[in-house]
Amino acid sequence: MAGVLPVLLGGDANVYGMARSFYEAYGVHSVAVCKKTLPALAHSRLVQAAVQNPRLEEDEVFTAALQALAGAYPDKTCLLVSCADGYTMQLARCRKELAPLYRFACQPPEVVQSLGTKEGFAAVCAANGLRTPQSVTLACGAPLPDLPFGWPVIVKPADSPAYWNCRFPGKRKVYLVQDRTELEQTVATVAQGGYTGALLLQEYIPGPDTALGVVNAYCARDGSVPWMVQGQVLLQERTPEGVGNYGAILTEPARQDTALLASLAGLLRQSGWHGFANFDFKYAPNGTPVLFEMNPRQGRASYACTAAGANLALPLVEDLVQQQPVTLPGLHPAVWHTAPWPLVRRRCPDKNLLRRAEKLRRNGCGCRHLLARGEGPARWMWYWVRQGAYGRKTRQER
Repeated sequence: MAGVLPVLLGGDANVYGMARSFYEAYGVHSVAVCKKTLPALAHSRLVQAAVQNPRLEEDEVFTAALQALAGAYPDKTCLLVSCADGYTMQLARCRKELAPLYRFACQPPEVVQSLGTKEGFAAVCAANGLRTPQSVTLACGAPLPDLPFGWPVIVKPADSPAYWNCRFPGKRKVYLVQDRTELEQTVATVAQGGYTGALLLQEYIPGPDTALGVVNAYCARDGSVPWMVQGQVLLQERTPEGVGNYGAILTEPARQDTALLASLAGLLRQSGWHGFANFDFKYAPNGTPVLFEMNPRQGRASYACTAAGANLALPLVEDLVQQQPVTLPGLHPAVWHTAPWPLVRRRCPDKNLLRRAEKLRRNGCGCRHLLARGEGPARWMWYWVRQGAYGRKTRQER
C-alpha cells in the first residue's frame, strides 16, 4: 500500500492513533493538517505536520491548503481522515471541492449536524427508542432554568469545536456540579473564558468509571455497518484538562454487548451514515445503556481497537481505496492506556476487571497509546517525561 498517503485532519492524540494504525497495517507514514500541532505528535517518526495554519477553520483556507497538499503528491492516492468534530463538519461543507483530489468518507453537512451534535443525536436516539440523559439547553447569557432532574448535574458545551478554541484556567471537557451555586459559578467561568455557545445541562447517571463504555463503528459505502468494536472503560483521565477522556480501556471479544451494537448499527443504517462513528455511553444502575453522544469520526481513544486486532486503517483502505467489502474485525483481548499504568492500578474501581487487564499486560497484550514501535529516542524521552508530568498533575488534584 505504498501508493497511499494518509492525510489526517487534526493535531492531537487521535491523529497519533490513526497514524500508528496506518503504519502498523501498511508501513506508511502519515501527514497531519491542523491549526497547530499538540504535544501528542512531538518527535514522532510516524506522522509529520504538513500544514499548520491558524486560519485553517476558514473554509477557503482549508480547501486551498488541502488542494495544494494533494498537488504536491501527484503519484499518491490521498486518503483524507478527520480526527476532530470541527474538521468533520468542515470537510462536509467542502466535500465537493475536495472530492476530485481525495478519497474520504463524509456526509453532507445536514447529516453530520443531525447526528454529530449533542442535541441532534438526542433527537435521533429518542426516535429509535434509545435512552439519552435528560437535558436542558442553556443559551449564552440566559438565566438558569429550573431543572427537571436532581443534583448533581453534568455541564458540557453544546458546540465542542467552538469550545475547543477557548483557553482559560480551570477549563474541563465536562463539569460535574453539585448544586445551583456551583452551576452559576461554572457557567460564569465558561462565559468569561470566551465560550459564547450554548451549554448542555444533563442528568447525572450514577456509577463508577467502569460503568462507562465506548463503541467505534465503521459504516461502508454500501450502507452496511460491518465493523463495530466495544471497549470497557477502566478509568477516566485524571488530569484537569483530561477529565471526560478515557485513561484506560479493556477490549474483550466475549464481552461485546450484542443488543446495544445491533441498535447502534440500525441507527447508523437508518441515517445513511458513511465512515467512522464513535459512541460514548454509560450503563445506568438498572443495566440500561444511556448514550451520551455520537462523535462523527473515530474516538480519541480508538487506537484501543487497533490494539485489540481491529486496525482502524483497514476499513478505510478496503472501503475507499480498494473499494471492496469491509472485513469484519478480528478481535482479541487487549488493554490500552494513556494514563500511567500505576495510576490505573491505584484508581480502577473494579478489581476483577483490573486483574483481567493486568494478566493481559503480563501476556504482552497491553498497549501504551502514545509510544509506538518505530519511534526514535527523542519520542521515547518525550513519552517518559510526559508520564512523569501526568503523575505529578494527578497528585496535585487529590
